Amino acid sequence: MPVDTPLLDMIKSPADMRGLSIADLKQLAEEVRAETIDAVSVTGGHLGAGLGVVELTVALHHVFETPRDILIWDVGHQAYPHKILTGRRDRIRTLRQGGGLSGFTKRSESEYDPFGAAHAGTSISAALGFAAARDQKGGDNKVVAVIGDGSLTCGMAYEAMNAADHSAKQLIVILNDNDMSIAPPVGGMSAYLARLVSGGIYRSFREFGKSVVGVLPKPMKDAARKAEEYARGMVTGGTLFEELGFYYVGPIDGHNLDDLVPVLKNAAEFQGKPVLVHVVTQKGKGYAPAEHSADKYHGVVKFDVVTGKQTKAPTNAPSYTKVFAQELIKRAERDERIVAITAAMPSGTGLDLFGERFPERMYDVAIAEQHAVTFAAGLAADGMKPFAAIYSTFLQRGYDQVVHDVAIQSLPVRFAMDRAGLVGADGATHAGSFDIGYLGALPGMILMAPSDEAELAAVIATACEIDDAPSAFRYPRGEGIGIDIPELAAPLEIGKGRIVREGTAVAILSLGTRLEPALKAAELLAARGISATVADARFAKPLDEALILRLAREHEALVTVEEGARGGFGAFVLQLLSDRGVLDRGLKVRTLTLPDVFQDHDKPEAMYAQAGLDADGIMRAALRALGVDAASVKDARA
Repeated sequence: MPVDTPLLDMIKSPADMRGLSIADLKQLAEEVRAETIDAVSVTGGHLGAGLGVVELTVALHHVFETPRDILIWDVGHQAYPHKILTGRRDRIRTLRQGGGLSGFTKRSESEYDPFGAAHAGTSISAALGFAAARDQKGGDNKVVAVIGDGSLTCGMAYEAMNAADHSAKQLIVILNDNDMSIAPPVGGMSAYLARLVSGGIYRSFREFGKSVVGVLPKPMKDAARKAEEYARGMVTGGTLFEELGFYYVGPIDGHNLDDLVPVLKNAAEFQGKPVLVHVVTQKGKGYAPAEHSADKYHGVVKFDVVTGKQTKAPTNAPSYTKVFAQELIKRAERDERIVAITAAMPSGTGLDLFGERFPERMYDVAIAEQHAVTFAAGLAADGMKPFAAIYSTFLQRGYDQVVHDVAIQSLPVRFAMDRAGLVGADGATHAGSFDIGYLGALPGMILMAPSDEAELAAVIATACEIDDAPSAFRYPRGEGIGIDIPELAAPLEIGKGRIVREGTAVAILSLGTRLEPALKAAELLAARGISATVADARFAKPLDEALILRLAREHEALVTVEEGARGGFGAFVLQLLSDRGVLDRGLKVRTLTLPDVFQDHDKPEAMYAQAGLDADGIMRAALRALGVDAASVKDARA
C-alpha cells in the first residue's frame, strides 16, 4: 500500500487492522498519533500517556481479536488511541465534553471497553476476573491487561499478580514502563532476547531442561533452578515477576513494531501460566512539547499544536490547591513538626511547592493511599503533625486505614481533601462526592469545609492546632473567589459556624464553597419579597448545634446546601433536629445534595445546575420549602 495513503480513514474497527503489514502498522501509528494530538488540542485532557502507547495500542489490536479478546487499560487516561481505533474516531473531539466521550474507559460507551477505569492499579485484578470467568465457562479467548509502571506502586496490583498463577489458565499483563523506568535503556540485543525467550523454541528447550533437572538430586536441582533464574534476571530483570508466578518477557522497545508484534503473538500462545511482557515507552512520544515537558503533558487544557502553548483562561484568583500549599508552607515555617504526605500527586495537591521549600519534610509514597494513611498515623503517633493531601476520590481507597489506624486511635492526622465536590471533565470517577458521609460517620473526626480561600487559610490554621483528634478539610478544584487572605490566618473555634446575611423567612445553611451561590439565591429571593438568612456552617462535624437550633427557631423553613452525596451534612442536621424534637414543631426542611446518580462529565457550572446547587436551584428549593410556586412570584427587578 502506498505510504501516502491515509490508512486511518480505512479503519472502522480493529478487525480492519488484522491483515496489515508491519509497514502499514507503522504508518497507521503515526496517523493515530497525529489524530490524538489534534483532538486533545481541541478538548484538553490526558495527552502524554496516550502518545506513549500509540504503537502498543496498534500492535495489541492487530494481534488480538478484540472485543472477543479482552483488553483492559489501567487508569484509562492512556486509552485515547484505543478509542480512535475502536469506532469512536468520529466522536474523539467530544472527549471530556458534556454528552461526549469519557476521558477514561467506560463500559457503557463501547464493547471495546470491557472494564471502566480511572483509578490506578485495578487492571490486573479485573483481568484476572475475566480470565477466571472465561475458564469457568470453558472459553478460549485471550485476556490482556495494560498497566503502567506507576500503577505498580499500588499494592492491589501485587495482590492480583500473587493470585494469578493459580487463578487463570491464560493471562497476559503488559507492563508499560515509561516515566518511572525500572529497566535500563534497551537496544537491539535486548529486543532480540525478548523475542527469543517468548518464542516456542526457547520455551520448549526450557521445559526440556526442567524435565532433566527434575531427576537430579535436590541440591543439584536447587542449584540449577537458581542459576537459571539468575541468568534470566541478569538479562531481563524479571526475577520479581517470575517469583510471583509470571513468565517474564522483556524489556522491549514499546515503539518498535518490528519487535512488538512478534512478541505479542508469542505471548498470545502461552497456556497454563500468566505472562508479563515488559515494554519500555516514552511518555509524550512523537510530540516535542510533550517530550520536553516535566510532566510529559500528563494533563493539558486546549493548546496550539504547532507551539504546544496551552490556552488558559485568565483569572485574578489563586486556585484552592495553591492556597493550601502556600498556607501550609507558612505554618511549617513556624512549626518544624509539620510534614506533608502525597500519594503520587505532588503537583495536583500543591505539595510540589511544599517539597521545594521543605524537601526533607515532604513524602511522596507513590500510588499507595492505604500506606499513605497509616504512614501518617505513625508520624502522628510519634508527635509529628502530618498533613495527608489526598484527593477526596482517592482517599476512598484508604478508608479502612482511616477508620482502623487513625480514628479508633484518635491520632491527629490532618486530611487535606482536594477536588471535593464535582470536578467537571474528569466526571464521576474523580468527583469528591462521598467524603462528608464517610468521614462524618467516624467518632471523634473533626470535618471542616471552607467557603472561600480566606476560610481555607483559617481552616489550615485550625488543623495545625488540633493535637488530640483526627481532622479533615475539603475544598474544590479550581480558583477561589478572589477574596483577600490574611498574612497569617487565625484558627477557628471548633464546631462554630457564622451568620453571613440576616433574614427572617427562610434560612439557608451552606457547607463549603456553595456559600457564594447561596448568597446569590438570597438576593433572588429578596427580589421576590422573601427575606433569607444565609449561614456558613464551616463544620460538618461537630455541628454548631446552637446556630442550627437558632436558625430552626427563628425561621419558617431551613435549607441545607452541600457539595456532597446524600447521607452527609444535611443528614447530620436532620438527625440533630429530630433528636431535639424540632421537626415535631412544624419546621420545613430541605436538604440539597448532589443527586443520587453518578453524574457524567460536563462543565462544572452545568453539573451544579443539573444538581440544583446553583443560585437558581437553591432559590427554588427555598420557595418550595415555603410552599411558594416559583412561577407565581415575580422578580421585582424584571
